Amino acid sequence: MKLQGTKLLIITGLLLFIVMGCDKTTFTTKPQISFKNISNTTLSTTNPVLFFEIRFTDKEGDVQDTLWVQKISKVCPNSPGVQFISKNKVPDFTSVPNQEGVLEIGFAYNANIGNYPVISGCGNRNDTATFKFWLRDKAKNISDTLVSPPIILLR
Repeated sequence: MKLQGTKLLIITGLLLFIVMGCDKTTFTTKPQISFKNISNTTLSTTNPVLFFEIRFTDKEGDVQDTLWVQKISKVCPNSPGVQFISKNKVPDFTSVPNQEGVLEIGFAYNANIGNYPVISGCGNRNDTATFKFWLRDKAKNISDTLVSPPIILLR
């Protein structure tokens, strides 16, 4: 009888551990961000739009502050205008506890398209860049930095 009780306790403990481990959504005071989608990883004159969808979660739901974006060139890091850090206001929306959602931000490569900010690469050769993102909420809590895969910018 004692052995069956021990087995039952172990099985119950394992099931509880599995159920708790399956919960992928965690809400913390510090905003959490991850990529939901990146439109493409090669930009050219015929394919100039780069669009990021960034998933977020926040325990208090107060992420309506700033999404920071930094572009880092690998090929010509010292060229003026190629690298930048931009401060983007997160639109106001109704906050709820344990908020989750998606932020969308786009860029146009060497083209004026809609309201997308224009990004550029090295003027005379192909470039490779990464984009870093971090989110600050109204209470000034800052997420970890999210780094894109390499984005190829064809001249």
